[in-house]
Amino acid sequence: MSPEADFDGPLPRSFYERPVRTVARQLLGCYLVHRRGRTIVGGRIVEVEAYGGPGDPGSHADRAPNGRARIMFGPAGIAYVYFTYGMHHCMNAVCGPEGRGSAVLLRALEPVWGIGLMRDGAPPNLGDRMLASGPGRICRALGIDRSLNGADLTASTVRILPGEGETRRIRSSVRIGLTTDDGRAWRYFVDSPSVSGSRRPGR
Repeated sequence: MSPEADFDGPLPRSFYERPVRTVARQLLGCYLVHRRGRTIVGGRIVEVEAYGGPGDPGSHADRAPNGRARIMFGPAGIAYVYFTYGMHHCMNAVCGPEGRGSAVLLRALEPVWGIGLMRDGAPPNLGDRMLASGPGRICRALGIDRSLNGADLTASTVRILPGEGETRRIRSSVRIGLTTDDGRAWRYFVDSPSVSGSRRPGR
């Protein structure tokens, strides 16, 4: 697969206009890429988390379309990028019907393209497989920040390209690092050394 050849064939908006858990599972095996100048950096998605709208206590959109969560209410197929803990950016793909307030957090990639550029700012002892292991590392490695909040994933410099189909078994667990949650097993991942959290399936 060539990122240059496939950059103009990203996932269509209709892919994202479906229920959040369906989109989350089917993003596994697809490729997140970012064109940085003349270079495309990116990798294969191996871990995600689904977040619903009102009624999902783990979601930024639990209460209403206010503040930074407003963008989660649509339209589908745009990036929701936020800054957390005063140091990390995290990227989500907004999905579902407009007004639903759902999005998929991208948690881990297997690096494929632009690995040298991904190393900028990374700890020198961090192995290649771990360069995009975790939502903050994804954004650092690919150069994604809040300037891309609201970017169209079907037409901007950051896109998600179709994969060849994920053949590894998809597992699920509770979402990671939430202070408020109701135990939903909405984290999805495959067996990969780049996965950021436990590889043990949950309930």
